[in-house]
Amino acid sequence: MGNIKCDKCGRIIGYPERYLVVDEKNGEEVAKGDTVRYCVECALDKGYAHYREEKGERTLTFLP
Repeated sequence: MGNIKCDKCGRIIGYPERYLVVDEKNGEEVAKGDTVRYCVECALDKGYAHYREEKGERTLTFLP
């Protein structure tokens, strides 16, 4: 297994790190488009991810 590169910021995402893969067209998510990979920070910036507090625990959630 290799490393993945974030398509927004260019940061290398190491094997054990979480990342998001979506299909986009013109920067918007679509059912079939260009495959784009985002690190957690860029997924948060794009609104594809958010943190949720539940029962005193903070959880990262992708695609609300």
